[in-house]
Amino acid sequence: MRRNVAPALAIAGVLLAFPAGASPEKQPAAPPVARKPEVLVQAEPPPFSEGIFPCSACHADQKNPEQRELAFHDDQQGVLHHGDRWCLDCHDLDNRDVLRLANGAKVKFTESYRLCGQCHGDKLRDWRVGVHGKRTGHWDGEKVYFLCVNCHDPHAPRFKGVEAVEVGGKKTTRYTKEQIRPEPRPRRPEEMAR
Repeated sequence: MRRNVAPALAIAGVLLAFPAGASPEKQPAAPPVARKPEVLVQAEPPPFSEGIFPCSACHADQKNPEQRELAFHDDQQGVLHHGDRWCLDCHDLDNRDVLRLANGAKVKFTESYRLCGQCHGDKLRDWRVGVHGKRTGHWDGEKVYFLCVNCHDPHAPRFKGVEAVEVGGKKTTRYTKEQIRPEPRPRRPEEMAR
């Protein structure tokens, strides 16, 4: 008479895998996966508005964190269309010459993409790989990335257009305040007078 040995082998396998006193719940946990450090990108300083940088020249003694209507920067308050935000959501209270991430870390203006990327992660991902935004340099070598603020007003980021400017002797771009009208489409050959 043949006996089915499969159940006996399965029980023996479990007993060998977990010696006396051991249980599957007490297996050592896998070590946590180490996160790669964030790779910082080389970027030129953004094109600041005339006469407003360094910010600490005027803001060194201003430490009021209350959200309020400001007596200065009417030009910024008038165009602030960036969700339910206000100045100190992005600018640091103690050092106005740097920006502040949501976790409190301070970042230079040349790393402002880190600040923008906290809310606009899909755009940051696309920007890093060259799908969104502009970069100059070599495809297989050194590159310089244009920052978000080279094309988008950080206080009203909907894209309106860009213009060529020179900052510190280098050519770059700056966002425009007015919506740029697109060029008319090219005429087709059959539409051209011969």
